[in-house]
Amino acid sequence: MAVVYLVRHGQASFGAADYDVLSGGGRRQSAVLGRELARRGVRPDRVVTGSMRRQRDTAELALAAAGLAVTPEVDERWNEYDHLALLEHHRAENRRALAVGMMTNGRARTVQRALDGALGEWIAAGACVTCARPWPVFRDETASALGELLTSLGSGGTGVVVTSGGVVAAICTGLLGTPPESLVQLNRVVVNASLTKVVHGRSGTSLLSFNEHAHLEGDDPALVTYR
Repeated sequence: MAVVYLVRHGQASFGAADYDVLSGGGRRQSAVLGRELARRGVRPDRVVTGSMRRQRDTAELALAAAGLAVTPEVDERWNEYDHLALLEHHRAENRRALAVGMMTNGRARTVQRALDGALGEWIAAGACVTCARPWPVFRDETASALGELLTSLGSGGTGVVVTSGGVVAAICTGLLGTPPESLVQLNRVVVNASLTKVVHGRSGTSLLSFNEHAHLEGDDPALVTYR
């Protein structure tokens, strides 16, 4: 049976000039994640990341902490959706709320509400959107990336993918057979540096666990972050 661990990257730099950089907490989360992989005895045959810096840096730090000498491969299909493009195409009243919220202490919550709405519209629009990766493309690319990885691992291989919350949510939505709109709810709760386990055998591909993050709680509850 092939096993793939889907990892959400460590916390990025919300509110900074460059979001795509791990925060100090994100770097700590990545190291804790690596120690958890070592504790579980995970010895991956392949490690894959998207091309985003936060994904690649999480993989590098986690592998170092785990003592694993594996060179990560880069596959852009594991990249996150473009949240800035989605927010830009969101309804005008929500863009105004977003602009106000970004100037207050509640900006993270405001951004999340606006993003939830944008994701819902993105899914509902199907192929009829102007962003580079419409929902059907995003859904199909992430599913095919997982399928190809599982096939390459054979009957007993192990893979680790460092990706993003939206990708994890999209894959879980597909595996569970839930409506596409459920991505919004799943995406909202995926913890930074969490583990989601997918297995593949004779009966097909199954979701074995979702969003495991006890390793973070046990190290420092403050490391449990969502944005």
